[in-house]
Amino acid sequence: MDTMEAILTRRSVKRYRPDPVPDGLIDRIVEAGLYAASGMNRQSPILIAITDKGLRDRLSAMNARILGMQTDPFYGAPAVIAVLADRSIPTAVYDGSLAIGNMMLAAHALGLGSCWIHRAEEEFDSPEGKTVLRELGIEGDYVGVGHCIIGYADGPLPEASARRPGRVFRA
Repeated sequence: MDTMEAILTRRSVKRYRPDPVPDGLIDRIVEAGLYAASGMNRQSPILIAITDKGLRDRLSAMNARILGMQTDPFYGAPAVIAVLADRSIPTAVYDGSLAIGNMMLAAHALGLGSCWIHRAEEEFDSPEGKTVLRELGIEGDYVGVGHCIIGYADGPLPEASARRPGRVFRA
């Protein structure tokens, strides 16, 4: 799949099969995130590839509480890549956002579904989130940017919605 095809055909997946994602595919997706552009090439994002069901479910529960819901905000995806970035870098959130975008495209190109899940900032700013980071041996002052959930889609990809007109200007 070439780059434009990946961009034009990628869709957010909100139903996943429980099948685990092979480590080799996760490694490729993470690599795509590490190669995302970043302000002044500071490479501020850190990526936490989570396949441990206990930790995945723990983060899901934290995220659900922030959202005020009882269901799984990770839509059953078996793998989650949490993206945080060095809070002291002015472009931290932008840098992390580009990493997530790259990973979503890479997942699609590798035959996997993905979706951006928000509320990582609230998760990792909470006492429980800070505990998770400490348990993982992560030190520093990081802002949570988002989660890239990945897995095998349970069903066909959604159709693309029409692009809203009036969004391109030329000068």
